[in-house]
Amino acid sequence: EEMDADWSKVKVRQGDLDEAYGPQSTGGSMSVRTTFDKLRRAGAVARTMLLQAAAQSWGVKASSCHTAKGVVYQKQGQQKATYGELADLAAGQEIPDDVTLKDPQDFKLIGTDLLKSKDADLKVSGRMVFGYDFTLPGILTAVVARPPAFGGTVAGYDETAARAVPGVRQIIKISAGVAVVADNMTAALAGRKALKATFDSGPNGNLSSAGIMTKLKEAAQNPGQVERSAGDAASALSQADKAISAEYELPYLDHAPMEPMNCTAQVKDGHCEIWVPTQVPADVQRVAIGITGFAPENIVVHILPIGGGFGRRLQKDYATDAVELAMHVSAPVKVLRTRPEDIQHGFYRPVSFHRLSVGLNKSNQPTAWTHRLAYPEHVWVTGGAGLESYDIPNVLVDYHEVPIPVPVGPWRSVAHTATGFVNESFMDELAHTAGDDPYHFRFKLLLDNNPRLAGVLQLAAEKANWGDTPKGHFLGIAAHTSFHSYAAMVVDISLDDKGRVILNRVTAAIDCGLVINPDGVRAQLEGAVAVGLTAALFGEISSKDGRVEQSNFHDYKLITMDKMPVVDAFSVPSMEPPTGVGEPGIPPTAPALTNALFAATGIRYRRLPLTKEGLKLA
Repeated sequence: EEMDADWSKVKVRQGDLDEAYGPQSTGGSMSVRTTFDKLRRAGAVARTMLLQAAAQSWGVKASSCHTAKGVVYQKQGQQKATYGELADLAAGQEIPDDVTLKDPQDFKLIGTDLLKSKDADLKVSGRMVFGYDFTLPGILTAVVARPPAFGGTVAGYDETAARAVPGVRQIIKISAGVAVVADNMTAALAGRKALKATFDSGPNGNLSSAGIMTKLKEAAQNPGQVERSAGDAASALSQADKAISAEYELPYLDHAPMEPMNCTAQVKDGHCEIWVPTQVPADVQRVAIGITGFAPENIVVHILPIGGGFGRRLQKDYATDAVELAMHVSAPVKVLRTRPEDIQHGFYRPVSFHRLSVGLNKSNQPTAWTHRLAYPEHVWVTGGAGLESYDIPNVLVDYHEVPIPVPVGPWRSVAHTATGFVNESFMDELAHTAGDDPYHFRFKLLLDNNPRLAGVLQLAAEKANWGDTPKGHFLGIAAHTSFHSYAAMVVDISLDDKGRVILNRVTAAIDCGLVINPDGVRAQLEGAVAVGLTAALFGEISSKDGRVEQSNFHDYKLITMDKMPVVDAFSVPSMEPPTGVGEPGIPPTAPALTNALFAATGIRYRRLPLTKEGLKLA
């Protein structure tokens, strides 16, 4: 927008890790929020220097020139020059300390759908080279036999039969297990199947989902560490005219991206070169430094396209596998995981248990709210639990961290996937107890306290025709603030003659400040609905005997296209600074669905996934 370039002539190439550009990480819906001003100014600086170059070349004032689609024109004359023709001269201009940014009313690209993705054609045609497809001359492929139990170890292995498999080159023990290196994936898998390896489950061999939840519930019997305290919730609750309580349980979730984890590495002549689909290339370099002992300048990280991340590729375990192997292999080696490996050796969205109580006064207004959480790791679970958005005077949120030896990590929208579901489900129960409409009940509590969330709630309700629902249709609503953005969902369902649920439509609304790319916002909201519904309906990683029970998409299901509802996505018009979109749509999706189910059936669902609770889709 600020540079006035001709984007039809621009190609985009992913840069390698370079300390000049910082860590180059992606996550937390931060890209636009943290770089918008910087990139606007960079574009304006470049345009200013090009104008100055043209003015110098023509012997005129820069103020007499203007730009459009990659060309500088002289306003009063016939002279013009392309950016390419001026590039060398522009590079020698003094970099201006201050530049004038465009008035938003002069935007030609921001807020429009004029620019299309530069790599969409590669993706939909299958020509995009992801890490799983990446190859080099002489490359070898490796797979790893991993201990199945959390924290398990290799007890021993006999490699005789594996080495006899045609194409198998080496058998190497690394920190993650025993690797089979071969000419190709087929040989590597056959070699791993022939490998006679035994594993020690260690201290976690009896770990189970039921046992984990029991530990969380036991911890939640006592007061925990305070996350937020406002007023005197205990006193207000004891004096309330009405009080309701509920408990919620949420399972572990896997990221399950379409492209399983993989990494290619080569160590040669004191240098390490890595080709990896990662969200954190600087962290990958640090891992390689620790393994090889090489200086940073001798480690090159090439960032490959990611076939789905959702937080999983913030971890470095798959890069560790590749670099460790590369230390023992005299060729580039690509370490691949199969789907079962990827699901059974992940970093999961944490399991959690929640106990809530709320008090209402005689006017059916909430006067007290308490929420106790128990889960394995604090940093990932309490975000969004504080209920700051709603105007409730007395609030107490406390938590327990319960040590559980299951690897956890950020999952798309992180803590908010749990706290958003719990808070918005219980808010619906509160509205029902108060005898009020779920939309109006929320709106009144938000209007003065969080007007932007109230605005997005109102937009979703209006676009979904709340209050004018067709016969046989049932609506549920939810709203949540996360990653500096405000999102609301309305889910429209109906029931067939067998009582099965039909997902008709989801109305999604977001306030993410200034919308830069409306098509991108719509796409992110549609994706958030798909992820949110998948988690609500099917998502569960369960454990038995210290290991994950799920292994593929037959038992770790995703929502399929025939079940996917229509998604109508809307943005609140705004000139506020732009904020994130990738994650905020997920937290309100599941509670909007369960609230719609209550409207249809009178059943409150407080445990996920819903299909495990008996819900059936038409």
